[in-house]
Amino acid sequence: MSSSDNRNNDKPDRAEELFTAPGKPGDPDLRHNIRTLTIIGQIEGHYVLGEQNKTTKYEHIIPALTEAEQDRSIEGLLIILNTVGGDVEAGLAIAELIAGMKLPTVSLVVGGGHSIGVPLAVCADVSFIVPSASMTVHPVRMSGTVLGVPQSFDYFTRMQDRIVRFVTENSRVPEEELRRMMMNTEELVLDIGTMLEGRRAVECGLIDRLGGLGEAVDCLYDLIGKSEKRYP
Repeated sequence: MSSSDNRNNDKPDRAEELFTAPGKPGDPDLRHNIRTLTIIGQIEGHYVLGEQNKTTKYEHIIPALTEAEQDRSIEGLLIILNTVGGDVEAGLAIAELIAGMKLPTVSLVVGGGHSIGVPLAVCADVSFIVPSASMTVHPVRMSGTVLGVPQSFDYFTRMQDRIVRFVTENSRVPEEELRRMMMNTEELVLDIGTMLEGRRAVECGLIDRLGGLGEAVDCLYDLIGKSEKRYP
């Protein structure tokens, strides 16, 4: 059995093994019982990456999100991101699941939220970014062999439209501004796109608020206090 096969067998059995809990449910020292989900490194999709890569595996995240959504003891979800991006469809799938949750959610970008990390950053009810963090917005790219035919261009166009639609529906950035940032040729030396630091990401409407962990947790507590109970 190869090392890649061994890595595929390390899947957590329950959401508790993937989410980080601040304490036990019902702990009187806790204001609310929330869970923390970290999205770090590279988003791993249909292909297993090398052992030297720090990855977030979508086949781990998806069942954990399902368990969290139906767990009556969990009141809110804090998503902390420091990711370079990765598999487009896997990242978009995770973002769609989080956006569709009734559980109150807050995201916080620390370090970076690049590429497909952008939809993952904006999918929460409220998004935060620390001043020193950065986000890279660029067109869809694909490694490997690509056929030089019109169908390939059409595929990339439709994939990019899906991302643009999701980001604009879950943030305040106008579509024309997002597309302009994606196709910018004057900022990145070896690529096209735009690098946004924390304050600039908020000013353009991509991220909701500038702030750190304390502000993100306080916001999540506020959302929990205002939200209706998910269960009768």
